[in-house]
Amino acid sequence: MISTYPFVSGKYLVGGNWYEAEKKAYVINPANIDEIVGEVALCSESDVDHALATAEKAYQTWSRSDIEERASNMHLAAEEIRALVEENVTLLVRENGKVLVEAKKDLLRCVDIMHEAADELLEWWKHEVLPGNQKVQIRKRARGVTAVISPWNSPMILTFKRVIPAVLTGNTVVVKPATNCPLTIMSFLKVVASYFPAGVINVVTGSGSVIGEALCSDPRVKTIAFVGSTETGKEIIRAASGTVKKLYMELGGNDAAIILENANLDEDSIKRLRFGVLRAAGQVCSAIKRIYVHESKYEEVVEKLKKEFQRIRIGNGIQPDVEMGPLNNKSQYDYVKGLIERAAESGATIISSGIQIDPESWDQGYFILPTIITGVDQNSEIVRAEQFGPVIPILPFSNLEEAVQLANDSEFGLRASVWTEDEELAIQLADQLEAGAVFHNNHTVFQDLHLDFPGLKESGLSREVRHCGLEYFADSYGFAN
Repeated sequence: MISTYPFVSGKYLVGGNWYEAEKKAYVINPANIDEIVGEVALCSESDVDHALATAEKAYQTWSRSDIEERASNMHLAAEEIRALVEENVTLLVRENGKVLVEAKKDLLRCVDIMHEAADELLEWWKHEVLPGNQKVQIRKRARGVTAVISPWNSPMILTFKRVIPAVLTGNTVVVKPATNCPLTIMSFLKVVASYFPAGVINVVTGSGSVIGEALCSDPRVKTIAFVGSTETGKEIIRAASGTVKKLYMELGGNDAAIILENANLDEDSIKRLRFGVLRAAGQVCSAIKRIYVHESKYEEVVEKLKKEFQRIRIGNGIQPDVEMGPLNNKSQYDYVKGLIERAAESGATIISSGIQIDPESWDQGYFILPTIITGVDQNSEIVRAEQFGPVIPILPFSNLEEAVQLANDSEFGLRASVWTEDEELAIQLADQLEAGAVFHNNHTVFQDLHLDFPGLKESGLSREVRHCGLEYFADSYGFAN
């Protein structure tokens, strides 16, 4: 048991200095709610104002800094971060609830983001000369102060994928981590910030209604990068509208998986399906949240997925043999439990299974067994909602047209997947599905960090990216003579 709080506990970062906040809140371990992992500073509006003024001042020189120097310093920072992964992985597990394997993978991906974005910068930043009688160059420049508001479910990757390209393209940033698990990201940003001038990276923490509102409405902020719920995203859009900011938003999802009559349902396929549902205990915006199965395969899928769920070991992620941890916080735990209870009350069949590693301490954490729900229809709450937990409704369909219609019947459009042995048919269906990305016989993430395909409809605001997100944080402009 770690008895001391990390250095960043109860602090916030402005202009290279770590300040102790007057007001703080506890950060607890969701696998053992009696364990306090550290404290989070509850910053005030004046603290945010201080951070923004500092970031704005630092931008005046940082935006004109040498591109190669930016990339070089980022590579150096990445290697120091790599050396800190082992000693910080348990901190992420304890404040977030991820299992050790997932937590370590997240931290190492942050190192990859730093290296790959720095490499990409040097070629991507070069100006382009357009053909024609008039000499026209397309050039790039930084935008200004960027606000990065990151979530609690995957705080490391989803923060680094915004902060790193923003800094490399010459912006300064003010980061607001989630109050439920800010400690690991702040510990890593402490290191990254030390490789850049004071004021380039600043961190404030606290209530979203206080900090978020101040960041989103302030005219000094030129870009907002937000990952979180669609409802909060709509509030940010309203707050930002007065100064017409550039918005980069990854919002909610209700991903559909369509399993066709000719799908291969071997052991490997079922494991991929399970991982698509239960990664991070289902607390992933791009996790499978609805499964539609051809009626001829329906019973087979339910039975095979149930057996796969029965083998999952659930418990405190700090234990190496645990495969799924708790939900991150009480609010999410109560929400998911309520969805299951209301589904049962409506007449649905609830199939919960899995191996409790420590049954005697089960009630000390926010644990929920992997749960399959059948006997529901398209209008059921459990199907319409973004569950964000280890819960999956499975529904039958009779033909392809019905499958596509059901999958598209959602305000969300983040990811989808098609499970079939016929790749050409999968592509045909993908062309009809309203999703930012469609996977074939899998439901996962893009391994290439240069790629990111934003969601459609109420799942986000952005555009296709092939450059580690660099283009989100820079303006292209024309220079002609």
